[in-house]
Amino acid sequence: MLSLVKPARVLKFGGTSVGTTPERLREVARRVADAHQTGHPVVVVVSARGATTDELVADARSMSETPAAREMDQLLATGEIAAAALLAITLTEAGTPAVSLTGAQAGITAYGRHTDGRIADVDGARLREVLGRGTVAVVAGFQGIGATGDVVTLGRGGSDTTAVALAAALGATTCEIYTDVDGVYSADPRIAPDARLLPRIGSGVMSEMAYAGARVLHPRSVELAGRTGVSIHVRSAFTDRPGTTVVCDETGGEMLENSQPMTGIAHDTDVARVVIRPGSLTGRGSELFFAALAEASVALDLVARTGDRDTGYGWDFTIARPHLAALRTVLARFGCDADIHDRVAKVSLVGAGLLSHPGTTGRMLAALAAAGIETYSVSTSQVRASVTLAKAQCVRAVGLLHHEFRLGQPAETVDHLIAA
Repeated sequence: MLSLVKPARVLKFGGTSVGTTPERLREVARRVADAHQTGHPVVVVVSARGATTDELVADARSMSETPAAREMDQLLATGEIAAAALLAITLTEAGTPAVSLTGAQAGITAYGRHTDGRIADVDGARLREVLGRGTVAVVAGFQGIGATGDVVTLGRGGSDTTAVALAAALGATTCEIYTDVDGVYSADPRIAPDARLLPRIGSGVMSEMAYAGARVLHPRSVELAGRTGVSIHVRSAFTDRPGTTVVCDETGGEMLENSQPMTGIAHDTDVARVVIRPGSLTGRGSELFFAALAEASVALDLVARTGDRDTGYGWDFTIARPHLAALRTVLARFGCDADIHDRVAKVSLVGAGLLSHPGTTGRMLAALAAAGIETYSVSTSQVRASVTLAKAQCVRAVGLLHHEFRLGQPAETVDHLIAA
């Protein structure tokens, strides 16, 4: 851990926050300068500006339908590097000393597959030297250096994870994430107009919301924060509103048994439902099939086994739609007979202790059925109840469930509705 006289402040700015204009960079620089003037060492993590990453991906695919993953990492990392250098230039011009650093220069080592790496360690020697001079360190997010010396990127949204990892390495208690929304809401406010800003949320529930489709924070960043004891303060880069604090679960305070178990509704329209027909995988086929998907970094959700011993077993699960190509490769390798439905959405009710309120899932399904919304697959746990349904019904389902569970109201006003 780095030894600093004062606790460090780690600020992260997303692509929309950094923007594509000089004015946006100057506004970010103003916020950073204000933090620097408090006397605390300041580290800033930045994402690529605007739609830079999408443009770089499009450039690569104009050259090749399947560009090499290593070269994609080399290419995509430049977006964050450029943003960091431009912000450092802007800060220095405005009178705040700043130095930009790549992930490798900041001491971030990574492992795993190209385009989907994980942070292995943070060697803070270079950061300690920069911060010790009273200089702001502007770090390119989303990247580290692998064992062979190659760039390894951390997957889309990986700059959040970079920021939390640096905060943990610096001994900071909080990581400040500036984005284009005011904080974490009980549902997407564009879909549910009465969605409520959540001033405080536990890291466990926030992680589930992120995995279920809430786009405010990258799921792995929340997991890392929970493990390392770092709180995350999410707020808008465009206003001075207080935002949301994601606290480690052990510091979140006790939840009374009569308190509202539901926190919010998350949805994901970038998913596909896969139905492997019974009998397609025999013997150890299922075990080997799922191992192959894991090797290809294809994560599964809402997994259910279908069929029986006589007809053979099949499987029903969801995956992120960008993983369809990898899935099809594995299906072909195993000769699986499968139906792929890509016009679906996943809608999830997220909270704590859902199974302790056994009527929750039934109430969710009944409300959807009463509205004529057909559900396909269903999965429940203590923290999440998820269904798949037609993508065209997603917006309606989110608004309906948000109203059904009164999530736009403070928890203390709906205690009497839990057992309804």
